[in-house]
Amino acid sequence: MTGGSPSDRMESVLQIHFLDMVPSEAVEDRVRRWADRLARYSGEIQNCQVWIQSPHGHHRKGYLYGVRIRLTVPGEEIAVELQPAQEDVHLSIRKAFDAARRKLEDHERRRRGKVKAHPRTAGDRSRRRLIPPRLERV
Repeated sequence: MTGGSPSDRMESVLQIHFLDMVPSEAVEDRVRRWADRLARYSGEIQNCQVWIQSPHGHHRKGYLYGVRIRLTVPGEEIAVELQPAQEDVHLSIRKAFDAARRKLEDHERRRRGKVKAHPRTAGDRSRRRLIPPRLERV
């Protein structure tokens, strides 16, 4: 990682977009704090784009907020799309960043080779279905 703390680096790669809603400093601040937390899990985040949308037409349920996050890390792009389901924009942001954190942790485990491999022994048939060859079936 080059140049400063992970928080400073994350600030330089973070882009926040508001769709169908007025930009809010409080929401931007909340997104920045959650993005800083993501930097703890991987120092190799090259790009982080966040879209916050408030779609119209949900008059019975109130304003529902959706959040999309796209992270670019070496060799992979991680995407999270939280469908509009929450009336609280901060709760929507938290849920989306939790999902992004889980995907980022999975990416880091794969990159480090720490994915569980379940070795199969020669006599292990627990996961195989025994189907006789077609000629022997009646």
